[in-house]
Formats: sequence, structure tokens, C-alpha cells
Amino acid sequence: MSNFLETIKCVDGEVLNIKYHQKRYESVLNSLGCDEFKNLSDYLQPPKWGVYKCRVVYNKDIVDVTYDEYIKKEIESFKLVFDNDIEYAQKKAQRAEIDALYEKRDGCDEILIIKNLLVSDTSIANIAFWDENHGMWFTPKNPLLKGTTRQRLLDEGRLFEAEIKVHEIRKFTKVALLNAMVDFDILERYEFLI
Repeated sequence: MSNFLETIKCVDGEVLNIKYHQKRYESVLNSLGCDEFKNLSDYLQPPKWGVYKCRVVYNKDIVDVTYDEYIKKEIESFKLVFDNDIEYAQKKAQRAEIDALYEKRDGCDEILIIKNLLVSDTSIANIAFWDENHGMWFTPKNPLLKGTTRQRLLDEGRLFEAEIKVHEIRKFTKVALLNAMVDFDILERYEFLI
């Protein structure tokens, strides 16, 4: 059985957005035929001071919980990589396909994965684009992974789904990355390279 992963942000001993992580954890196990779930909070004891990335590795059991001090990666350039076959609907501890695509970044800070000519995700985060005409943030309707921060922002009505074709990305005036660690991070500078 594969091992799966939840990455959870912890700040000064507080575990953030745990209900979204719990929901995704239960959804993954449910898809594997499991109907008994642990309460993730029972396994989390983050350090009392600082910002930490908590990694919960699990299958039907909790396998491992680790904490690493979090240092944000600065991203200003994206290499567009095309892969029509990649699948990553569940956050796995091993991500060889995504790592292989990341190796194609050609000196860029990050990749933007394009599937069937539609924008999907970066290697580490969901992505959103600001549409000045509509005054709204849009995120790809069919990302590789439906992240917990993405889901929370959709639930709050701060983000909307759309099919974003690769040739449309330059029409947007802002870009943001979203994941458990950066929350909703609007980039000051960015460029997309082919």
C-alpha cells in the first residue's frame, strides 16, 4: 500500500486549518476502502515557537509525523512543462512523476504543469490568476491535486474555478500560489518561460 502525505502549517504551537487536512485524509482512506479514521490532531504536537512544516505520512495507519522549520521558497520564474498523462489526485509521499517534471525547469525557480493545453498546478502549489475584467481570482478547474488551501478559499468565495488555457495566462494581471504553507501568496514578480 502506498504512503500518503498531509503537509500542515504550524505556527507557535497552533495547527492551522486542521479540518481541511482531516477531511482530505479521510477522503483518501475512504477511496482505499477504509472506513475507520484517526483524529489527526491526536498525533500533532508542534513546537511552541516558530513556523513549522508538519509532515504526516500515513496509509491506513499514521506512519510518521515530522516537523521542519519552514523557510519560504522565493519564486519568480516558471518553466512551462507539458504532460498529458500525469495523475496526482491524492497527495502521495513519493512523487516521482512530479519530481521528473521539476527536473525540466531549465534554471527557473518552479514549473507550471500544462495538461491537455490547460494549466493545472506547479510542483508545490495550486495556482490562481487575477482577472482584472471580472475582478476575481481564478484557479484551474481541474488541478492535479485539489489542495486544502484551494478548497478553503473556494468555500469562502475568494477563489473561483475556470478552465485556463495555456495561451491565456498572459492576459491575467496577477498570479498567486496557494498551499498549506504559503496560504495565498501573491507574487510581486513572475515570468512564464517556454
